[in-house]
Amino acid sequence: MELKGKKALVLGAGKSGVSSARFLARRGAVVALYDRKPVTEWTADAAALGESFGVGLIGGELPSWLLDQIELLVISPGVPTNSIPARYVDRKDGEVIGEIELAYRFLRGRIIAITGSNGKTTTTSLIGKMLSDAGLHVLVGGNIGRPMIDLVEEADSDTITVVEASSFQLETIKTFHPNVAICLNVTPNHLDRYPTFLDYAAAKHRIFMNQTAEDIAILNADNEITLSWRSGLAARRIMFSIRQELDEGFFLRGRELVMRENGSETVLIGRDDLFLRGLHNVENVLAAFAAGRAAGVGLEAMSRSAASFRGVEHRIEFVAEIAGVKFFNDSKATSVDATQKALAAFDDESGKIVLIMGGRGKNAPYEPLIPLIKEKVRRIVAIGEEANKISNELAAAAEITYAESLDEAVATAFSTAVCGDIVLLAPACASFDMFSSFEHRGEVFKATVLELAANAEQGRLGNNATVKR
Repeated sequence: MELKGKKALVLGAGKSGVSSARFLARRGAVVALYDRKPVTEWTADAAALGESFGVGLIGGELPSWLLDQIELLVISPGVPTNSIPARYVDRKDGEVIGEIELAYRFLRGRIIAITGSNGKTTTTSLIGKMLSDAGLHVLVGGNIGRPMIDLVEEADSDTITVVEASSFQLETIKTFHPNVAICLNVTPNHLDRYPTFLDYAAAKHRIFMNQTAEDIAILNADNEITLSWRSGLAARRIMFSIRQELDEGFFLRGRELVMRENGSETVLIGRDDLFLRGLHNVENVLAAFAAGRAAGVGLEAMSRSAASFRGVEHRIEFVAEIAGVKFFNDSKATSVDATQKALAAFDDESGKIVLIMGGRGKNAPYEPLIPLIKEKVRRIVAIGEEANKISNELAAAAEITYAESLDEAVATAFSTAVCGDIVLLAPACASFDMFSSFEHRGEVFKATVLELAANAEQGRLGNNATVKR
């Protein structure tokens, strides 16, 4: 792809947009970076592109005359593909792509790509660890950590790039072609962006669209949507399941994770040997084993990696124990399904859960949470824009208390909990009403809990509370 002299516009001045603009400028393109926020509100990295790389910085209103000149538009994941600039450039025969498509056209080596409504980051991280522990040259990025475009210069023909891909990113691919593509699950999510659930599922399905018979597609046999895709893919299919033994594939039998291949079986690891909580994480581990197998990693090496994997930040992350109350941060639980999985993960606890949830909703119902809430939850502490909807839909399942801030929610939850209980942040909502990202929300939660722990250690709580971290 020749970029020298090409007039390019990048929509969105977030991490992905900044990296795309920098890459294009370094390759000789004439680049403008646009965001609805005024330039004075951009990050330092974004604002520095003008002086350092000659990128034009445009905030607020986008001049209509500029679109007539654009040959390439790179759209950030948070910008809808039906936005006026994207439609305009597309209709006048300019090219509209996303950052991972741009990166793919320059990236060397093999690609393992992971998508799904839940579990992407955990699975991506575990695959990266398995391959790295095995001595392979591995890069990890995409929707996790570093934008894929930032990995291009580090990759060579021997590199395996492990990419987390969201539905938003997959909307804008054209030639993106992973050698191994994984869809962990498809459940209702982002219905504030997609007209229907099937439109959302179709975006996920795009991860397989350029694969051939030489590639591998890894699918969840227990998910209705992913199972329905099995017969229509060009790639060789590998299935995984936690509910059934498979003739071929990776599955859970009792407390053991098993691979069945060419008529023979291998026990991979015991469930009790995993640090990760919950059956949903068993699914993630099975998918990671399947990917590692496809990459040629030995089973024993992968088992050691899985046993030592401690999970990732903001995913059912233990924070502290104060006066017998354990605090867990699952800020990444930004959908109803993710919160269901978080609640189900605590299947061996004697106490109840005080659940902190709320934020910016995604137009999804909360009723699917009712059975688990009735079984496990002592009280819900509701925050953010969705607090009223949460109360309306879940009031019959548990007591609900409102909190104006996350700090107040933590204090309320702790005062409600008794020894043996769990305080769980699993919001079922996006964070953008009160925070810049789910990571920001998780950091605030952890900081608040640790401040509470410090007060307990200094005797300020007045109850001689013991603290574990």
